[in-house]
Amino acid sequence: MNRFLRWIFTLCIAYPVVWIWLGVRVSDRKKLPVEGPAIIVTNHNSHLDVLTLFTLFPLKTLVNVQPVAAADYFLKNKVIGWFALKVIGIIPVYRGAHLANPLQACIDALAKNRIVIIFPEGTRGEPGKISEIKSGIWHLSQQCPDVPIIPVYMHGLDRAMGKGQKIPVPFFIDIFIDSPIDYDADKIIFKTSLLNRFVALEQLATRKAS
Repeated sequence: MNRFLRWIFTLCIAYPVVWIWLGVRVSDRKKLPVEGPAIIVTNHNSHLDVLTLFTLFPLKTLVNVQPVAAADYFLKNKVIGWFALKVIGIIPVYRGAHLANPLQACIDALAKNRIVIIFPEGTRGEPGKISEIKSGIWHLSQQCPDVPIIPVYMHGLDRAMGKGQKIPVPFFIDIFIDSPIDYDADKIIFKTSLLNRFVALEQLATRKAS
């Protein structure tokens, strides 16, 4: 990752799009970690999700923030792959690959005190709806049980730039940051607890928007 390019991208593109074109209101911002190791788990409805999250961190912290992304999607094109690796700083995960530990790159990043962003739904779901929680975040929690996992719910990005949209539409965004979720050795309990957190945040967002 190129630190200078990340800063330029965030200051010149992410901030104007997110804070000026769209507009953002953040609840419980003090719960957002400013140093790692930490894992941010968030809902995924838009290509603007990562840009929006980047704007929440101080620039001095931003260089240590890395989103997890599917290698087969972002690295299939050389130009997009270069941008994803050098500017966005993704941690590429190879879906379906027969690796000894497909989460090793995430573990290595956390060992370097990075803040890792994970979309536990796996991919962009149906606009405005929370999809099934995949097991990847649970497997990572088993290997890094002492690393805090902070749920973040973003409301409105599905309308601002949902699946299939090419240009962001001005639509105000609400972001809700929750307390860290407890580690649990039981996969079903952990995934259910995380899903319930997102559902509660979704309901809070809906009440505030009405």
